[in-house]
Amino acid sequence: MGQKEIPKVSFFKFLKHASNILKNPLPFHHSNFEKHGDTFRLIIGPGKSVIFSRDAYLAEYVLQKNQKNYTKSPIQTKDLVKYVGRGLLTAEGEHWKKQRKLIQPAFHKKQLTLLLESIHKAILTELDKIETETEIDIFPIFNDLAFQTVVKSLFSSAVGDKDITRLQYITEAAQKMLVRELRQPFLSLWFKYGGEIKKHTDLTDEARVILKKLVKARKESGKREEDLLDMLLDARYEDGNEMDEEQLIDEILILFTAGHETTSNALTFAAELLARNPESQQKILEEVVKAKKETNSLMEFIQSCSYTKKVVEETMRLYPPAYFIDRINKEADSFQGMEIPKGSNLLFSFNEIHRHKSHWEEPERFKPERFSDSDPYLHTPFYAPFGAGPRKCIGNNFAMFEMIIAVAEMVTLYKIAPKTTPIEILPMITLKPKNAILRFEKR
Repeated sequence: MGQKEIPKVSFFKFLKHASNILKNPLPFHHSNFEKHGDTFRLIIGPGKSVIFSRDAYLAEYVLQKNQKNYTKSPIQTKDLVKYVGRGLLTAEGEHWKKQRKLIQPAFHKKQLTLLLESIHKAILTELDKIETETEIDIFPIFNDLAFQTVVKSLFSSAVGDKDITRLQYITEAAQKMLVRELRQPFLSLWFKYGGEIKKHTDLTDEARVILKKLVKARKESGKREEDLLDMLLDARYEDGNEMDEEQLIDEILILFTAGHETTSNALTFAAELLARNPESQQKILEEVVKAKKETNSLMEFIQSCSYTKKVVEETMRLYPPAYFIDRINKEADSFQGMEIPKGSNLLFSFNEIHRHKSHWEEPERFKPERFSDSDPYLHTPFYAPFGAGPRKCIGNNFAMFEMIIAVAEMVTLYKIAPKTTPIEILPMITLKPKNAILRFEKR
C-alpha cells in the first residue's frame, strides 16, 4: 500500500475563519471533512498544525490498540492541571496507572449501588425546582442537579449550601477561564501578567481549603457514610499506603469538574430532544410506571428502564459531551499507509464520528431504538461518549445511572411541551447547550 498524503487546510483559511471558529468551530471542521475526507491537517501557525480526524478506526487504533504510543495533549496535562491538580483526568504514565488501579473499585457497580439512594434523593430535590406553565432555561436546573449529585455522592449530607455554592462557582469559573486561554492563545501574556490566571488559581486554592475542611471533619467524626469519600479514604496502594491529602483533593476536584459538567449537558440535550419527540416521552412514562410497580430496588428499577437508557445513549450520540478527544504520539507511527510524524497533535471529532453517514442510518435523526439490548457492542468503534481504551471515563456507570434516574423521574413528574425550533449548541471544553428554553407541565 502506497503512502497516503494527509490533505492540508491552509493557515490563511484558518485566519479567514478565526472569528467564527472562536464562536463555534464545528461548521468549519465539518466543511473541511466534507471537502477533504475523514482526516485533514489544519495549519494553525508557522510550523504548527493539528491533524483532525473523524476516522473511527484511526481513533480506535490511537485510543486503544496502540495507546501506549500516545499521550494526552498539554491542554490536559498542563493547562487544566493548574486548576484541578493531577487527578485521574490529567495524570499520565505510571502516576495515572497507579491512581486508576486505586480508584477503580470505588466505581464498580456493586459499590455504586450504595450511592443510589443519595443520588435519587438529590435528583428529586432539584427536579422539584422546575417551574411549570412558563418558559424556563432548563440548563441551570440540570447544572445544579448534576453538581448536587456529585457532592452528595462524595460527602453524603455533611456539606453546607454555602460551601456547595462556592465550590460550584469556582469549578465553573476555572472552566470558563481555560476556554478563554485555549481559544485566545494570542492573549496568553495578558492573562498571565494581567492577573487573570492568578485570580483563578487563587479560587482553586480556596476550593482546596473547603475540601480539606470537609475531609478533616469526616476523619475526626469516626463515622462511616459509605459514600465516595469513605471509599477514597479506604483505598490503599499495593504497598499498603493510602492517598496523601493533596492527591485526594486532586481526585475530588476532578470528580467535580468531569462529573457535573458533562452530565448537565447531556440531561439538557435529552430534555430538548424529548420536547421534539413527544412519543418518546410517552414510551418513557409507560416504562417507568410499570417498573415502579414491579420493584422497590433502585438498581432493578434502572435495569427495567431499557428504553430510557436508549434515549440517554441516543442523546449522547447526537450531542456527545466530550465531543473532541486529543492525543500526541511519542514516536512516529503509521496507519493504513498514512504517516504520523512524532509529536503530531491529533484531534478526534466524536461529534462527526457519531453522525457519520457510513456508520449510522439516518444519522441526523433521533432514533433511540438503534441501540440494542441484546448487543451492547453493536456500534463499536463508532460510538464512544465516554472515550475509549484504558482512559475511558471511570465514572461512566455512575453517570449512566444518574441520567437514567433523572430522565425517568423528570418525565414522570412533568410533560415537556412540544418544541420544533433547532437545538442550539455552545462548544466549549465540553459540548454545551445554548438557549435551552422549555415549557414544563405538571403531570
